[in-house]
Amino acid sequence: MAVMAFLYKVASDSPLLVAYNREEQLDRPSQSPRIQSGCPRIICGVDRKAGGTWFGINQHGMFACAMNRYKRNVPFNPRSRGLLCREMLNFRSPREAAEMAYKELHAGNYAGVNYVCGDASQAFVVYGGNEASMQEISPGLHLFSTGKMDDLNDERQEFVRRQLTLQRLDSSVTFLAVASKTFAKKQDAQGRRGVVIWDGDVQTVSGLLLSLPYRGHGAVLQCTPISPSESKYEDVSALLRQVLSTDRASRRDN
Repeated sequence: MAVMAFLYKVASDSPLLVAYNREEQLDRPSQSPRIQSGCPRIICGVDRKAGGTWFGINQHGMFACAMNRYKRNVPFNPRSRGLLCREMLNFRSPREAAEMAYKELHAGNYAGVNYVCGDASQAFVVYGGNEASMQEISPGLHLFSTGKMDDLNDERQEFVRRQLTLQRLDSSVTFLAVASKTFAKKQDAQGRRGVVIWDGDVQTVSGLLLSLPYRGHGAVLQCTPISPSESKYEDVSALLRQVLSTDRASRRDN
């Protein structure tokens, strides 16, 4: 599970702005985002149980993330959804990544999941519920959780939307400031008026904030290895900028 806000092509200084909380069983081992070996260069967290990821950015300036969702018919031994997310990051364009994920999900070998991938030019959501489908994402503020994008019946999505639209989201600084507070807000005892899940088998286990401007040297990545309600975000932007600089260097060489 996860909850995510995606501000796309709205802020003047950054076409891609994301706030994301991961929700998982507390005893599932994971590694905080770091640069992975191989090509293309990628920064992502790693699920140590299955080897996949829930969120990552590649050297081409594309991010991809996974959010678990309900699915009626789950295969007996489903393939890791995180592995498919990791494989999406091998592509240069979001369309290629999304089309690959759609074909994989259409084959029926995975539990329920949604994927979002995007760069400064285009972005897509791939639904892997009872049926697989793919949709291009238009500019604007979009919310995701365990169902459809911008689900008006999802209380958490609507809570996030209300909080984020209290101010004009015209810059990355404003978005990151408001999102950091919103995504650290615990739900109340009835599971409402908040984002962070703090009770039950599945809880909020980590969070991140991302800004991918047109020029990689201004990129921002902030992460917390536990719930953002219990820890401040750590700035790992230098690692992200190192990954993005790989693409610039390769273009100069060519």
